Amino acid sequence: MKVVLTQDVKSLGKKGELVSVSDGYARNFLFPRKLALEANTQAMSELKNREDAQKHHLAVELENSKKAAAEISGKTVKITAKAGANGKLFGSVTTKDIAERINADFGFKVDRHKISAEDIKTCGTYEIEVKFPQGVTAKLFILVTA
Repeated sequence: MKVVLTQDVKSLGKKGELVSVSDGYARNFLFPRKLALEANTQAMSELKNREDAQKHHLAVELENSKKAAAEISGKTVKITAKAGANGKLFGSVTTKDIAERINADFGFKVDRHKISAEDIKTCGTYEIEVKFPQGVTAKLFILVTA
């Protein structure tokens, strides 16, 4: 019997998958616990619609990521911090500071965990990489001034 899983089942598969199981297993275990639905035309159409919606969501997310990456790629973000006479900063410029500055300058949210840069402790220009969903990356420059 073919069934569509409504929840993850350890030995069968993930939620939303179409799997083939024995009739007794489906009737006595899966259906009473509401772990699966019989794979009739309604369940199959719902499964197809869910998959199509997920594909559309991923396509929109990829498009938004590419647009955001193109907007910030190659740009320079200026950050001002307190520094000593020799250019050494009091403290450091962290990825949190960089993310806040990108959010303020470009108007879209960048997660600080997606910025590949170490803490900056001296004044100067640094190249960093920002990772967006779907594997899209952008490189930009950080100008740290006193």
